[in-house]
Amino acid sequence: MSNHIRIVLAQLNLHVGDIAGNLQKHITAAITARDTLKADVIVFPELSITGYSPDDLLLRPSFVKDAMAALQAFTSDIKNIYCVVGHPYTDNHHLFNACSLLYNGKIIAQYSKQKLPNYGVFDEARYFTASTQSCVLPIAGMSAGLVICEDLWKLGPTAFAAEQGANIILAPNASPFESDKHEQRVSVLAKRAKHDKLAIVYVNHVGGQDDVVFDGGSMVIDKHGKCAQFAGFFNEILFPVDVEIKSSPKIISTPAIIIPSKTERMYQALVLSVRDYIAKNHFSGVMIGVSGGIDSALTLAIAVDALGKDKVHAVIMPSRFTSDISMQDAKALVDAFGVSSEIISIEPLYQTTLQSLAASFTDQQPDVTEENIQARCRAIILMALSNKFGHLVLTTGNRSELAVGYCTLYGDMAGGFAVLKDVLKTEVYELAEYRNREAIMIPLRTIQRAPTAELAPDQKDEDSLPPYSILDEILKLYLNHSLSMDEIIANGFERDVVVKVIGLIRKSEYKRKQSAIGPHLNHKSFGKDWRYPITNGYRG
Repeated sequence: MSNHIRIVLAQLNLHVGDIAGNLQKHITAAITARDTLKADVIVFPELSITGYSPDDLLLRPSFVKDAMAALQAFTSDIKNIYCVVGHPYTDNHHLFNACSLLYNGKIIAQYSKQKLPNYGVFDEARYFTASTQSCVLPIAGMSAGLVICEDLWKLGPTAFAAEQGANIILAPNASPFESDKHEQRVSVLAKRAKHDKLAIVYVNHVGGQDDVVFDGGSMVIDKHGKCAQFAGFFNEILFPVDVEIKSSPKIISTPAIIIPSKTERMYQALVLSVRDYIAKNHFSGVMIGVSGGIDSALTLAIAVDALGKDKVHAVIMPSRFTSDISMQDAKALVDAFGVSSEIISIEPLYQTTLQSLAASFTDQQPDVTEENIQARCRAIILMALSNKFGHLVLTTGNRSELAVGYCTLYGDMAGGFAVLKDVLKTEVYELAEYRNREAIMIPLRTIQRAPTAELAPDQKDEDSLPPYSILDEILKLYLNHSLSMDEIIANGFERDVVVKVIGLIRKSEYKRKQSAIGPHLNHKSFGKDWRYPITNGYRG
């Protein structure tokens, strides 16, 4: 037997529910790993046969049956390479989140996940039963333990495998992107590897799935806790890792691993999320209302990077309150990116709406109502164009605005995918500057000028809100860290400002429940991670 083996990390972009398509990807990957990369072992991500997460598809017996049939088909087709494949498994009484080791037409072993995550975007306890059994067995000269994702994050599974003689862990994963998730993963894996004195082969999904983004980041951690091999972020790749077999497996390391900045990772997560949402749901392209402001500019940049300029259409919709510089910046933006565009004034629609409401509004002074009508006129135009031409409308609001309700229900919130839903306003500026690092595509004036909705004369966001530098810090403390009002004030923020912000957050819950989904980038993103009741008498 050779004293070296090669393991391929199959960091794949799989499609939830497309069992036949996923099966073909498995077959192609296994053949390539065996014949081209000369691998002995290939490890696929968690639930790779079905994609992650199937959610309530798992409650359909026919879905589980089809997934198990695909596993059997793959088992029969692939020879002369060990394959670790993720799939659901049922014993007709319980459903398990499982992975199987396959070789030469046989299922050699099967392992079921012991630790089921049931927080944030995860609902695994809704579907699966937790196992209590470890799985350690010889694979190509190694004593390998199988674990699945959350098993690495909790004490027990890797230690039990080590006690049973494992000296390397093969771990399929479905770990979603968050802005600091890579650092968390490396820390957890290093701790497990050093404590249990074994190497860890960590294989993750890559790709967008509704509001979840998988960034890849597959890696191998050696028994000393060092990241010895790294497959990169946001790329579909079959990544070969060479292991020297001695008394224990020794990972052959690569040169220094360079990790992109958090801002770059966030930008790439947004691009991948948009690309996969459009492609996997078979939309022909996207449509964006471009105002000359920073949010719509960044949204358009992300869309072009995700889809190409030919699949992005910009609509500029001025009103009596739109400034000349906004029009100039909007035109400069669409010209810089080379997208198709059109200008449709909202004035006729706005005037007709006001005339229709004139009798009902007798003796009433103009207020936010008239501002919201303008936003809803724009929504009517965008949705009409979307219906007629089949493009999905991308909304352009950010996390800061959505948190405090600085947005219009059925207005600027109308659309099919909220690209910046989990991006704070201060992060919007950082991302725009990142996008401009090689060439100025987003006009500098758009980045530098004070943000405004331009729904009233000389309007500025700070007329209604604290400066975003203050607002965003309060939001981080309240939303992400769950600090109380008094605790936030104790961090140095003015009581009146904190009271106002938290009040706006609470009042806006009903709006957020009706917002489009968007990429999950944060712990406590609005979506599955944030499940506060609308009808809520608690004030803290």
